[in-house]
This record gives sequence, C-alpha cells and structure tokens, in this order.
Amino acid sequence: MLKKLLFSPSSYTHLVSRYKPSYKSAKKFDDSDSVSFSWPLSVVFYRPIKFSRVLAMADDGSSKTASSKAQKHTNRLAAEHSPYLLQHAHNPVDWYPWGEEAFSEARKRDAPIFLSIGYSTCHWCHVMEVESFENEEVAKLLNDWFVSIKVDREERPDVDKVYMTYVQALYGGGGWPLSVFLSPDLKPLMGGTYFPPDDNFGRPGFKTVLRKVKEAWGAKKETLVQSGDFAIEQLSEALSATATSQKLQEGFPEKALQKCAEQLADNFDSKFGGFGSAPKFPRPVEIQLMLYHKKMLKENKKRGEAKIDLSMVALTLQCMERGGIHDHVGGGFHRYSVDECWHVPHFEKMLYDQGQLANVYLDVFSITNDVFYSSAARDILDYLRREMIGPSGEIYSAEDADSAEFEGASGKKEGAFYVWTSQEIEDILGEHASLFKEHYYVKQSGNCDLSKMSDPHNEFKGKNVLIERNSTSAMASKFDMPLDKYMKILEICKKKLFDVQSKRPRPHLDDKVIVSWNGLAISSFAKASKILKGEPEGTEFYFPVVGTDPKEYMEVAGKAAGFIRNHLYNEKTRRLQHSFRNGPSKAPGFMDDYAFLISGLLDMYEYGNSICWLVWAIELQQIQVSEQVANLCFLILR
Repeated sequence: MLKKLLFSPSSYTHLVSRYKPSYKSAKKFDDSDSVSFSWPLSVVFYRPIKFSRVLAMADDGSSKTASSKAQKHTNRLAAEHSPYLLQHAHNPVDWYPWGEEAFSEARKRDAPIFLSIGYSTCHWCHVMEVESFENEEVAKLLNDWFVSIKVDREERPDVDKVYMTYVQALYGGGGWPLSVFLSPDLKPLMGGTYFPPDDNFGRPGFKTVLRKVKEAWGAKKETLVQSGDFAIEQLSEALSATATSQKLQEGFPEKALQKCAEQLADNFDSKFGGFGSAPKFPRPVEIQLMLYHKKMLKENKKRGEAKIDLSMVALTLQCMERGGIHDHVGGGFHRYSVDECWHVPHFEKMLYDQGQLANVYLDVFSITNDVFYSSAARDILDYLRREMIGPSGEIYSAEDADSAEFEGASGKKEGAFYVWTSQEIEDILGEHASLFKEHYYVKQSGNCDLSKMSDPHNEFKGKNVLIERNSTSAMASKFDMPLDKYMKILEICKKKLFDVQSKRPRPHLDDKVIVSWNGLAISSFAKASKILKGEPEGTEFYFPVVGTDPKEYMEVAGKAAGFIRNHLYNEKTRRLQHSFRNGPSKAPGFMDDYAFLISGLLDMYEYGNSICWLVWAIELQQIQVSEQVANLCFLILR
C-alpha cells in the first residue's frame, strides 16, 4: 500500500497534518530490554548549539561531475539530472536514487534502507555531506549495513511528504536533511534530521545511530517491523478519513478566519514585526490572511480594527525589507532570519519565497498606494529577471547559501557572497563610505550583534550584514540632505558594491524548473504588470530596482508559462510533469503544480486579457478534478 501511496501522482497532497498521534501512542512498540535506547529514537536535530559550523562545504554538482575519471568514487547518482543528487554522485556512499532497483536490493539483502532527503541549496545538507557522507568510515557502515537512497525533495515532494509527516508526527518537528530508516518494504522505522558524525552534548552521533539501528534490526527486527506497520496504519487512517458532512456550518469560514487572525495577533512582534519569535520566516500566507481579515472587518464597518490588522502587516513588511533578510545590493529575499530582528539570515534564496513575497508587497501597495511597497515588489521581480531566468524564459529554483570566499578556495562559507568588512566598504566607496556605513550599520568589528541569536558562534566576526535601522527619510534629515540626493548616493554605492560582488564566486544555482514555483512567480509577474500602473507618475526608482515598464513583467510571465506548456505539458494526456532539468523529471505533476500554475494562468488572463491562458487553466482544472475523484475512489475501495 505504501508504494501505491508514494507513486500515486497526487497522493502526497492528502497527507495533511490531521495525523497527530501522541508520543505515548508512538511508543507502543518502544519497550525492549535488548535495545539500549528508547525506540523510536528521538533524534530530530535543530540548528546545533555550541559546536562550530563546518566551513568547508561540498562543491556543487556541476564541478563535481565535470569529469568522473578524476573522481575517486562514482555512484549511481551520476546518471541523474537533479543538482542535489549530482552533488552526491562522488561520495563514497553507494547511493541509489529512489526506485525499484534500490527496493529490490534491500529485499534481496534483507537490509534496512537509509533514506536521506534534501535539496541542493540546503546549508545543513551540505554540512552533513562533508561530515558524514564524504567520510570513508561512515560510508563503510552505510554500505555494509544499509541500502542508501538519496532523494531531492524538490524533485519528489510526494516521497518527502510521506516521511516528513512521519517524523513530524512522532517528534513534533522536522527539517532538512531528513534522515529516515525504512524496512525493505518502505515502512518507516525511525527518523530524524541533521546528525553530527559523533556523539556530542548527550546526543547520539550519526555513527552511533547507524550501529544502534543495525543492532536493533538484527536483534529485534519483528518489533521494528511492527512499529513500521503501526505507523503506516495511522497514516492510512488519516488518508481514509472522510468528512461527516458536505456542508459547512453557517458562518464557519468567517469564524475560522477570525480565530486564525486572533492567534496571529497574539503572537505579533510589535517591535520588529512578524508573527512569532526567532527564527523568523517570511510567511506570506500569514500576511495574506491578515489582509483578508482586514477586508472582512472593513466590510463589517469595523474600521478601527481593520487599521490594526493593516498596521501589523505594514510593520512586518517594512522591517523585512529594511532587514538583512533582504539583499540590499542584489535584490530579493533570503530564506529566513536566525534572529528576531530580521537581521542575520540563512542566505539561500528560494523562488517560492520571491513569488509569494512579491504578491503581498503588491497587495499592500494596492491598498495603501505607498511606493515603498511597489518598489519592494519590483526589487524582487528585477532580481528574478537578472539572476533566475533561463534562456527560454524558464525560472530557476534557488541560489545556495554557501559560496567560496575567493577563487580557488578549498571550501565554502555561508553568506560569503553577501557579507562585507568595514575596510571593503571604505576601499570601494571612498568619499561616500561614512554615509553608507552609518545608513547600513556597518562596523569595524562586524555588525551581527543586534541579538544574542544573530551570531552565537562568532562566525561573522568582523563581517557585516547590511541592515537599515532607521528610515531613509530620517537618515537624510540627519545628514541634512534632500531625500532624492541621499537616495542617489545610496544608489551609486550599491552599484559599486554590486560590481565588486559580481566578481566574487557565486553561490550554486539550482537551475531546476519546478512547475508549482514557476506558477507562483508567474502570478506575481502578471499582477505586477497591472498593479504597478497605479504608481504615481514620475516615481523615482533606485538600484537594484530597474524601473521597468510594468508591461514587461507580463512578457516574463508569458515566457515562463510557454516554457511549461512546451516542455512539461503533454497535449495528448493533458497532464503536467513536475520539474525539468536537462529534460522532464520522472515525477508527474502534483496537486500544487496544477493549483499554482492554474492560479498564475488566471492572473495572466485577468491582467492581460489573453483568452488562451484561460482555456489552458480550465483544461488543467478539469484534470485536477479528475485526479481528486480518482484518489477518492481509491481510498473508498482500498
């Protein structure tokens, strides 16, 4: 049944968070005197505390696979297209891609499977590769005792969803790299996320975990298999659960919206914005929910409460744009902030973040008519046009957090492409250095000191992550300078830094094309083509914003949609493939691929009036509905 679940084109979308077994129920098969630790082993690791971050990161896939003859090891991943799998193609670990060859080998050897799931721009995936998967001792343990499978979670979100749901349900958290041990018939036995190689601070290291799983498989296989059966039972129950009523209670949507808005408001950070504490992710869906709630309040004549909602949204978006999570030199937003003040980010840039954030900045501009928000949206879209679009209009997936500090460096460091020393700023900017340093809080000792969470291991000592701690108008007044002149000086400075930065080794680019993420970006480009026409005439734009004619954004959306239609859509079956890199992936389109692409196509029709996009959206919706009906029938008849 699990194989059916994993290979069903859209089944992973049904694995939602309804499955929340208690830890007590999860320990049904834990009590075993022969196993020296509790089972399942609680091994969900978060960002490690106290030990130094690995500085030497793995090379990207393009350099590692350029010449297999020069490599000591080459495994089956060398034949794959995924950038993440190619990054591991020359590990000493005998990796298999997800598929029948690996499953057959596990059954033949009666060996448990070690499943490792990540993605190419994941910092901690790189760390675990350097520490463990490139280590000959660890590789020998994996090769002797397990069948090891690598999965790119962006290429196979269905597989990732199943096993991430399992880990989150048992341990209350998850993340990448995801590390799960399976029986040969793919049932989960135990799992976690990042493992350091050796025991540390009372937590088991990866080598210890491998030995314990091997011992348990040999001594208590039946118990482990039973625990896997139990986990699959619970997951299956969640899949087969059906609603008792087709009709929602009167007023239920409004009450649900009200409840969600109240919970977000209770967690609002009134100083730095955002809903919750560090680490802070820019969750656009939360912002959109507050905007929907504001609209509902306004329609119910509760204008005072509506203004409060908008003020929370505005503060959040302003603090994010001025923070270090925003790339002030190159544009776009990083993945998340490790501190509460949006300052020191995890530096990877993901397409799905850019698409969703551009949309919420556009939404708030359409409400407020404040060009601060339209400029922020342009900043994101211009970054995508400059760095993330392929020759045929396709939009790439992500840029890595890690890069070499200089050409020829033996390893990589997180944020190396984006951080600056005070001396670099002075040498590059000359007469404007003092103004720029004060504006962006640049210090000789480094500026990652705004929170105890910003840089607990002094990894950025002497380095500066640009952040605006005061508004531009306030800073212009402080320097007794007209605002436009002050802004032009900042623009000159950022252009100079951009030119120097462009000569640095770039972070790895994941040039995989994912339908769902392209759909999100298509939507934002299409909306921008219409909404930005509302900017006041004569509005000035400053680098890295280009000041593009809004109609050009619709052209970008059209080319991206055209690439998907030409390369990832089968005209005969009317079905999508999930992703593309050197050809379509093996994975079919999933529900989010259909949903987000349809949404983007509808936005293209609404803001551009081309009927062809509406026709295609209707075709895709018909297929999506038929898939849902097929899955429902499968669950009923199973």
